Amino acid sequence: MKKLILLLLITLPVAAQQYPSKPVRLVVPFPPGGPTDVVSRLLAPKLAELLGQQIVVENRGGSGGMIGTEQVAKAVPDGYTIIMGTIGGLAVAKSLNPRLGYDTLRDLAPITQSVSVTSILIVHPSVPAKNVRELLAIAKSSPGKLNYASSGNGTVTHLAGELLKLLGKVSIVHVPYKGGAPALTAIMSGEVDMSYENSLIITPYIRSGRVRALAVTGATRSKLLPELPTIAETLPGYNASGWYGLLAPAATPKPIIARLHVEAANALHSPDIVAKLASQGAEPVGNTPEEFTAFIRSEISKWANLVKAAKMRTD
Repeated sequence: MKKLILLLLITLPVAAQQYPSKPVRLVVPFPPGGPTDVVSRLLAPKLAELLGQQIVVENRGGSGGMIGTEQVAKAVPDGYTIIMGTIGGLAVAKSLNPRLGYDTLRDLAPITQSVSVTSILIVHPSVPAKNVRELLAIAKSSPGKLNYASSGNGTVTHLAGELLKLLGKVSIVHVPYKGGAPALTAIMSGEVDMSYENSLIITPYIRSGRVRALAVTGATRSKLLPELPTIAETLPGYNASGWYGLLAPAATPKPIIARLHVEAANALHSPDIVAKLASQGAEPVGNTPEEFTAFIRSEISKWANLVKAAKMRTD
């Protein structure tokens, strides 16, 4: 056994130097077409160029990102399976589902926070509200009449909706979908009244008039749509910004994590990626694995309080 451990210690740096020697699988824990998919497919070609190997994007949707996240947490820790994780699967899942099959900080190795992005509170044109105050007035006058779409239980869109209900003291029905793309289809068709859609995918539909934007969910106004107020301007303390980040299975060799971090950060801050993200209301981050770990820990604590206060459930 001691000889085997010694052999592993000797060969790991060599393996890291040769990494990657085959394509890397990037798991997106949502269906195609949603914001997580958009970010992943934007980043993948640049990261592949820097690593010198193909990045294969694989969609594994379900349960608000929890299914795909669990699959990666249980994958072989060799650097050839990574995930574009989200706030739901990484920071909210444990509070929302006590029987979750993985623990983010125990079973996954953070690489870097990729992107931070705000969502936009939108309504179908049939809803008469022109701003957050009017929307809350409608909800208060007819409790349970309005409903909102989310991209799944525990996702940032679910959190955004429950935070509005909690701070606004209103009753609005949650309708979870299996990803951002089906939720977007539902709001545009009038199947639901409102939603909190990511700026990465909703901006063209706002400008075309297919949906009406009321406010942004972040703490500050969006550079992309500066005319929109924040929800916090009506409900002080409101902040439900989204983010995405790369992680690998725990026990992935640190030299491989370091290589992935360097190249992912380089890719995120390349001029073309920065410009494309900015055009869609998103900002690159590219922080260190240690900084990303600390951020995830703080997010777990932050959203656990909302899950408890709002009595959020998986059903």
